[in-house]
Amino acid sequence: MRNSFLYFGLLSLFTILFFSKSSHQADPPCTPNPRLQSAFKAIQEWKKLITADPKNFTSNWNGPDVCNYNGVFCAPAPDNPHIDTVASIDLNEQNIAGALPDELGLLTDLAIFHINSNHFSGVIPESFAKLHLLYELDISNNLFAGKFPKVVLSMPALKYLDIRFNNFEGSVPSKLFDMELDAIFINDNNFQFSMPANFANSTASAIVLANNHIDGCLPSNIEKMAGTLNEMIVSNNGLSSCLPPEIGKLVNLTVLDVGFNSLVGPLPKTMGNLKNLEILNVAHNELSGDIPPTICSLRHLETFTYSNNKFGGEPQNCSNLNKKGNRENRIPNMPPQRPDKRLSLFHSQAPV
Repeated sequence: MRNSFLYFGLLSLFTILFFSKSSHQADPPCTPNPRLQSAFKAIQEWKKLITADPKNFTSNWNGPDVCNYNGVFCAPAPDNPHIDTVASIDLNEQNIAGALPDELGLLTDLAIFHINSNHFSGVIPESFAKLHLLYELDISNNLFAGKFPKVVLSMPALKYLDIRFNNFEGSVPSKLFDMELDAIFINDNNFQFSMPANFANSTASAIVLANNHIDGCLPSNIEKMAGTLNEMIVSNNGLSSCLPPEIGKLVNLTVLDVGFNSLVGPLPKTMGNLKNLEILNVAHNELSGDIPPTICSLRHLETFTYSNNKFGGEPQNCSNLNKKGNRENRIPNMPPQRPDKRLSLFHSQAPV
C-alpha cells in the first residue's frame, strides 16, 4: 500500500494529462481489463446523473475505451504495470450539473479527483471510502450540501482536501486535524464549530477556514505547527481571546489572516520573529496597545492590514508599508480614528 501511495503521490495532474494519453496502449482485445470494465460501469452511471453539460464535455463518454473519455486519464496500475487503470479525473470549470453516483467507488486506483467550478449537488457518496489511493480531492465551487463529508476521514492517502465554496453545514470533525494532510480548504461554507483542541496537530502547510462560523481561540500549542505551516487564513469567523505569543514560533508562515474576528489584546511582540511573513491581516478586531515595530521591520512583509482596531501607536516603519493601515484605530494625529465611546467596549472585552 505504501508503494502504491508513493507512486501516485509523485504523479501530477499534468503528467497524467500529457503523458498517459499519448503513451496509452489498449489491452489486447482478447484480454478483458476488469479495472477498466469497472471504470466503464462507474462513469456510465455518472453520465446518467448529469443534467446539464453546456460545453458538451462528456459527449464522448461512450464505448468501453474510458481512457479516451474527456477528463479521464489512465496510467499503469501501481500493483500491476501491465494493465492500465483510471488514475485521474479532471472536470474542472466545465459548468456541468448533476450528482455523484455510488458507483464511483469502483475507481479504486483513483489518485486525483478534480471537479471544481461546476454545478454538482447532493452529497459525497459513502463509497468514496473505497478510494484508498486518492491523493487529491477537489470538489470546490459547487453546490454540495449537508453535513461535513466524513467519508474523507477514511481516505488514508489523502493529502489535498478542497471543499470550499459549497453549502456544507454543521460541525467539522476534530479528526480532520489529526490527518496527515498537506492542504485543508474548507472556507466559504456554513460550518459552525469551536476551534478544536487538537487544531495544532495538523500537518498541513495551508489551512483556510475563512467565512464560516468558528468560535473559540487559537490554541497556545500552535507552535507545534512551526515545521509545516506556511499559510493560515481564518478570517471572518468568530474567533475570540488574544493571539497567543506562541504564534511567533511559526517561522515558516508567509500568510497570516485573522481579520474580521473578535480578537482582543495586543499583538504579541513575538510576531517579529515571523521572518518569512509576506501578508499579515489583523483588521476588524478589537486589538489594542502599540504595534510592535519589529513586525513592520520584517524583511519579506509586503502587506500589513490592521485597520478597525483600537491600536494606540503605530511605528513609522509601519506607515511605510501600508498607508491605510491606521484607519479606525486610536493612533494620535492620524484620523480617521475610532470614537471615544467605543473604548468602553474594549474595557469589557465585548464585541462591537
